[in-house]
Amino acid sequence: MSASIAANEEWPFADLQVEAEDLRGRLNHFRKSLGRFFVDKQELIDLMVVAAIAQEPLLLVGPPGTAKSDLVLKFKDALGLGEDDYFEYMLTRFTEPSEIIGPIDISQLREGRYVRREQGKLPTARLGFLDEIFKSNSAILNILLTIINERKFYQDGKPQPVRLRVLFAATNEVPEQAELAALKDRFCLKIESRSVQDHHFTELIDSGLQSEVYRTLNQKPWVEGHCTLEDVLKANRYLTHTFARRHRAGRGDEQNDRELFFPAEVFDEFRRLIKVLVREHKVFISDRKLVKLYKLFRVRAWLLTGGTVTRDDLRLLAYLGETHREIELLREKVPQLLGLV
Repeated sequence: MSASIAANEEWPFADLQVEAEDLRGRLNHFRKSLGRFFVDKQELIDLMVVAAIAQEPLLLVGPPGTAKSDLVLKFKDALGLGEDDYFEYMLTRFTEPSEIIGPIDISQLREGRYVRREQGKLPTARLGFLDEIFKSNSAILNILLTIINERKFYQDGKPQPVRLRVLFAATNEVPEQAELAALKDRFCLKIESRSVQDHHFTELIDSGLQSEVYRTLNQKPWVEGHCTLEDVLKANRYLTHTFARRHRAGRGDEQNDRELFFPAEVFDEFRRLIKVLVREHKVFISDRKLVKLYKLFRVRAWLLTGGTVTRDDLRLLAYLGETHREIELLREKVPQLLGLV
């Protein structure tokens, strides 16, 4: 990772504006190329790229053996990230904070300071992957909520920024305990990684065998250099600047981002769908999630078509499920409501 990223991410908007289309091209090449190394996982990869650009955490849901970990590892490799910039861990109820944010520095503890040696742990990584995230205990949950929501953790009672920018998590099942509601709500998008053997039996066998060969021979052909984490972060910075800008219309009037990039008829459809899902299907959608959804719609629209949100971008509503019932319901209902089936 270049020192410039580690130091700051304050690229001037004028420079990003010039580079924006090249960034978009590299990111699209990245997602399409990575999809070649999986069977029927392009939808997941596309969502991973959208979430990474938006810097929103993404939860992969599915039974063991459905490529959740493999997706993240190849995604990390394809971005060219080294071990210093990547952290992964499988959580259990016995996981201790020291395993996630670093052990206590004994030498500093003798001097009365409660400081953790965070190097090589989640706070110093650029991309993190937490497997079985909902099996963690309350101490870990509190730490993760702070890191995800505020991008900081505490050293000797003082907040310290984390370097983490992209977070993926996985779970075999979505629990329904009330104490996990806050963490689940932080994951605006949740997508199923489903078994593909029913419809892609032959491709699965061929692709799986090839993956075994790559692993045994320590080959990584998916590392093609199409884009880097810097490209992802620049795209985020560019879009963040765009969201904040006031765009001049005719006669001196100004338009905000929604007025320029979210057509009124599509916005009305967004509002209608939310009401249907909340009132008729009892899907819980927090105010915070609505705001994050707007950002994700815009990121997807920019990535796939260059800017303006369309009805197709509203497909992201299918990934809001908080329970298995909601996940299954939304997977079928949202495309029907949008007339996209």
